[in-house]
Amino acid sequence: MAKPNEKLAAALEQLKNLQKGGRRVFRSNELTRIHRERLLKNGFIQEVMKDWLISSSPDANPGDTTSWFASLWEFCVSYCTARFGKAWHLSPEQSLLLHAECTVIPRQIIIYTPKGTNNTVELLFGTSLYDLKQKDIPADEDVTTRDGLKLFVPEAALVKVPEAFFVRNPVDAQIVLSGVRDAGDVLGRLLDGGHSAIAGRLAGAFRRIGRADMADEMLKVMKSADYDVRESDPFEPAQVFGALKGTQAPIARRLQSLWETFREPVIAAFPKSPELPQDPKAYLSFVDGIYLNDAYHSLSIEGYRVTPELIERVRSGNWNPDGNEADRQSRDALAARGYWQAFQLVRETVGEVMDDANPGGLVRNAHRDWYRELFQPCVAAGLFSASVLAGYRNEPVFIRGSRHVPPRSEGVRDAMPTLFDLLEKETVPSVRAVLGHWLFGYVHPYPDGNGRMARFFMNVMLASGGYPWTVIRVQDRNAYLAALESASIDQDIEPFAGFVAEQVARSQEQMG
Repeated sequence: MAKPNEKLAAALEQLKNLQKGGRRVFRSNELTRIHRERLLKNGFIQEVMKDWLISSSPDANPGDTTSWFASLWEFCVSYCTARFGKAWHLSPEQSLLLHAECTVIPRQIIIYTPKGTNNTVELLFGTSLYDLKQKDIPADEDVTTRDGLKLFVPEAALVKVPEAFFVRNPVDAQIVLSGVRDAGDVLGRLLDGGHSAIAGRLAGAFRRIGRADMADEMLKVMKSADYDVRESDPFEPAQVFGALKGTQAPIARRLQSLWETFREPVIAAFPKSPELPQDPKAYLSFVDGIYLNDAYHSLSIEGYRVTPELIERVRSGNWNPDGNEADRQSRDALAARGYWQAFQLVRETVGEVMDDANPGGLVRNAHRDWYRELFQPCVAAGLFSASVLAGYRNEPVFIRGSRHVPPRSEGVRDAMPTLFDLLEKETVPSVRAVLGHWLFGYVHPYPDGNGRMARFFMNVMLASGGYPWTVIRVQDRNAYLAALESASIDQDIEPFAGFVAEQVARSQEQMG
């Protein structure tokens, strides 16, 4: 008779076969009942709804959203194809958000389909799918497919979205508008549908983002076809737009638009820069003195169980993985050692900032070294493979508990040079500190360690304005993560800018 571990192994073998090619979503009948029940009991799969399963992790805590958010779009494709065949596509609004590289997990996905019943299907963690009955199937040229998802092409979606989309999603609208190559790509759809009001709205939108030539062409052509077009600006008056290049990748345009949008709120929330200190040695002495406190809180925020005693042992050189087996095997000790090594390089960068070097350029050149030092002890001890030191991630990542999904790995290579360009050009230190931290975490370029790296970014940028090294305390973790979530999900930077400003003020008191 097979032992329990042998039975589970057999079930896992069947699951492994289903997961080939990275597949995460399955129908219940693809597993035998016994294997399905055993995998559910041990946490290797999770039920989304009757007859639908996803891969999950047995060590996930109750309420962990990671497995579901990692599977949601694949589920959408599989479920819609099974139910509607080829006759379905995402709403124009969701299509534009995806074209703009908005990776926020939506609360509700709206599906357009002739087979719809105007019904809501409740899914996991407050998400849902609504099938909206539509009589007409879009023309082939109006629809494209990306990762199995059927989307309206940007030009068709811009004609179909309501005016409110531009108010609710100004960054996304600008990114898509800036990517339209020629007025004719939109005009054909406007003329065929007789959409004079929409033509006026889009002309106003193009003019608002700095594409007056596009706006003028649209108005001229529509009027030549005897349409009475009245231009109107669909954006809020206070919305700030910078010039974006349509030839850039959408994620690069996204970072530029977010930076331009959030600059002024950050400046308003922050105290004026003290300027670079007159005594750089005293500043670096303060950095040295704060290391113990900084390492404890930064590592604790990431879930490591560290103590001040452990950190001090690492700092003083008493950590001995060669002669002490406990040190070699301790994940926490290895993380503490890596933090110490990385901190020394960050301190060197702060010293160069004191010489008035461009902080964006310094970090562009130094951040990969910080990352390698952060994880070198774990690689040396065999806990991580050496490939983790290679550089930016090649796989998708998901942030536990967050509806923000970092950009696809392909986008990281476009996003990071753009971020460094923005840091180098920015003249206000507080903007570099707040937006540098947030956008580094937003992109999440590395397989691990992004939170620690983002706080290193923040402190180098704070130093460039003479602000003191600032510790984000573990007791403030919930407020810290909630403020980051507001920026990433709601596009509201004020909570995070205010949070960082409060922490800086506290550090200024300590520095005297």
